[in-house]
Amino acid sequence: MTVQSIMFQGTASDAGKSWLAAAACRILANRGQKVAPFKSQNMALNSFITEKGDEMGRAQVFQAEAAKIKPDVRMNPILLKPSTDKDSQVIVMGKVLKNMDAVSYYQFKRELIPQIMMAYNTLADENDVIVLEGAGSPAEINLNENDIVNMGMARMADAPVILVADIDKGGVFASIYGTIKLMPREDQQRIKGIIINKFRGDKSLLESGNKMIEKLTGIPVIGVLPMSSIDIDEEDSVSLIRKPRQKDTQKDLDVAVIDLDKISNFTDIHSLEIQPDVSVRYVLTAEELGTPDLLIIPGSKNTNADLVALRKNGLAEGILRAHKDGSMIVGICGGYQILGQMLYDPTGIESPIKEQKGLGLLDTETTFNEKKTTTQAVAKRNNYILKGYEIHMGTTKRGLNSTPFSTIQETNGQPENREDGAVSTDGTVIGTYLHGIFDNPYWTRHLLNQLRVAKGMAPLVDTTVSISGYKDQQYEKLAQLFAQNVDMDKFNQILQDSTKE
Repeated sequence: MTVQSIMFQGTASDAGKSWLAAAACRILANRGQKVAPFKSQNMALNSFITEKGDEMGRAQVFQAEAAKIKPDVRMNPILLKPSTDKDSQVIVMGKVLKNMDAVSYYQFKRELIPQIMMAYNTLADENDVIVLEGAGSPAEINLNENDIVNMGMARMADAPVILVADIDKGGVFASIYGTIKLMPREDQQRIKGIIINKFRGDKSLLESGNKMIEKLTGIPVIGVLPMSSIDIDEEDSVSLIRKPRQKDTQKDLDVAVIDLDKISNFTDIHSLEIQPDVSVRYVLTAEELGTPDLLIIPGSKNTNADLVALRKNGLAEGILRAHKDGSMIVGICGGYQILGQMLYDPTGIESPIKEQKGLGLLDTETTFNEKKTTTQAVAKRNNYILKGYEIHMGTTKRGLNSTPFSTIQETNGQPENREDGAVSTDGTVIGTYLHGIFDNPYWTRHLLNQLRVAKGMAPLVDTTVSISGYKDQQYEKLAQLFAQNVDMDKFNQILQDSTKE
């Protein structure tokens, strides 16, 4: 079968390669081509569970959505989820392999090449185009010997590369030139085009620089993309620095999200950010917290460590004070565990902390164990059907002074009947293991209208927002932005030249 490939690599993390790969996926899908994204190795705390119960990185999920296909773990065969500053959980083809420190993984990772190539080759057999993405920078010369995600992957797939540079960081031409010239000549020749991303101002001011960098490197600048307000899921918590820290006074409801040190799956909040009456802000200190209408404690890759940090920085006390003063609280996954009475980790699964008290707002106790729950789930809460997914280690038991949040009716397509989460007796504190809970528009509007009524405001009607429809609009905007600012003849030629039987 004939297949084409193209790879986006960046001069640094957060250069925009994930978004540009998504744009290419949507453009090609709109042409009627079968296209799939691929990233051999992802390091991120934002992950997703497929229909088969496999865990994969969020970037390839939104790229699959852009390509108009369902996420498949083959699109991201290796996922690293940092547990501490030195250790990561290594997930291979959607399942936990083990925890490894950075040195051990660096020495081990080439053993994963057969599984990476099996995933890539089977995707290539089923599609017309594979859009690959690198990670970080390909010029990390201390790591390149065992590289399996940047030029190492480009060589294995024999894929041409487009280098993406972020001008908003400053020093864009130096970063382009330095990145390219630190590579072996063979890898330099694999780069077929340069895209400058996040530009503000008059593009004509770049023309002389573009010509000089083309002369210095021999590689054409095929596009300059402007800074945009397109709203797509982020895969990396580095993006949180761009999130609001202050309430938008034009909005009726104030939602505060605790910005945990090991925050994971903060994409859970995206659906609230697009609600017409909601202001979402991310909180780092107790002084910033105040008394929001809704306070969310999101997921965490290291619940025990984040709970210790909350106590040290005063946010634990701030959360209790906000609740006492009238804030409703929702805890998701690790946030749910934090809200309980006790956390036990007798064998050190998550951290050396054997046990510690939770915030005590829910009558629950959590014990960490080896088993990792990874399911897509369908649950029922009162009259609402809720779809989401679970990613957690640990088992949480409810006490008598709480009720279940929902009943799980289906996991990974199979019938089930079990309770999820907990709700305080007065209904002001909710905990759940369901990620994506706010993506359910009717339940979310019901919750927001409860908050409105509590403030003396009338509920909003006919304002349910479909997150899937909203995302699709954003993918179309992203594709248009790419097509309008990239030399599509050159882009198409790069694709054409990559054709393999």
